[in-house]
Amino acid sequence: MELYAERGFEQTTVAEIARRAGLTERTFFRHFADKREVLFAGTDSLRELMVGAVAGVADSAAPIEAVAAGLDAIGAFLQPGHDYSRRRQAVIAANAELRERELIKLASLAGSLAVALRGRGVAEPAASLAAEAGLAAFRVAFERWTSEDDPPMLPELIGQSLDQLRAIAAAGRTPEPQR
Repeated sequence: MELYAERGFEQTTVAEIARRAGLTERTFFRHFADKREVLFAGTDSLRELMVGAVAGVADSAAPIEAVAAGLDAIGAFLQPGHDYSRRRQAVIAANAELRERELIKLASLAGSLAVALRGRGVAEPAASLAAEAGLAAFRVAFERWTSEDDPPMLPELIGQSLDQLRAIAAAGRTPEPQR
């Protein structure tokens, strides 16, 4: 992350990353397919955490509540890494290819969330709608969390985003933003 911040993503080479980490390039490639994957390596762990949380929710929970449980799990996991997440997002924001990769990652998480909901018996299109809407609420919360200097805790921001989503869906109008 330091190299990406110092030199920019495009100018940073795998050789430099490996050298800075005290590794050989060969060792680097055992863990990462390319230098982009350094930024996206935790996606599978996030997916497992989220899906596990969804599976652990009471059978009587509404789909959006199951989604909220999955997103809360992700938020709690990411919270201690606020500084890292801010630096990571700055690198991604500065590169169109990385922004595209981030969107692909989020779409993949939404797809996994929809599968988890269908596994709970939620029919289509409700499973996909709840998953996509939940991930949209997460993106809004994550953006606030990584862009503000002293933001509330990520799980709190996720909860606020989901509350806004619920209010919009229930009332058909935009509620006042929370601060």
